[in-house]
Amino acid sequence: MEQRLTIVGLGVADLAVSSAFYEEKFGWEKLPASTNDISFFQLNGILLSLYSREKLAEDATVDAAGTGFKGFTLAYNTRSKEEVDHVIAELEAKGVRIVKRPQEVFWGGYSSYIADPDDNLWEIAFNPYLPLDKKGNAV
Repeated sequence: MEQRLTIVGLGVADLAVSSAFYEEKFGWEKLPASTNDISFFQLNGILLSLYSREKLAEDATVDAAGTGFKGFTLAYNTRSKEEVDHVIAELEAKGVRIVKRPQEVFWGGYSSYIADPDDNLWEIAFNPYLPLDKKGNAV
């Protein structure tokens, strides 16, 4: 198996609300392949898909119930501490819930956390040990 990730799929409670969050708060554009049942967003080298939590659980043949920490986070890395502060300020001005304010962290970086409408946690972080290329890919 090749070392690659193609799609990160998030099961969401309300597709319209979650799609609007990523379009309006993050400023991302849906791909033309999106439908009334699924939204796709092109990221660096992978896709983010939003799909009904119930239907996604049914497809995977698992129970859709679940509460508390989901056991994963998504990360948006920046090129500086100042960029973290800027991104968080922009998101907060758009009404995004800030879970953790930007701060120095134990591993030597600077990070903050926000939540999407389904409480998926996004870390907005500067990692001085992880340089990014012009497109924002980790190198």
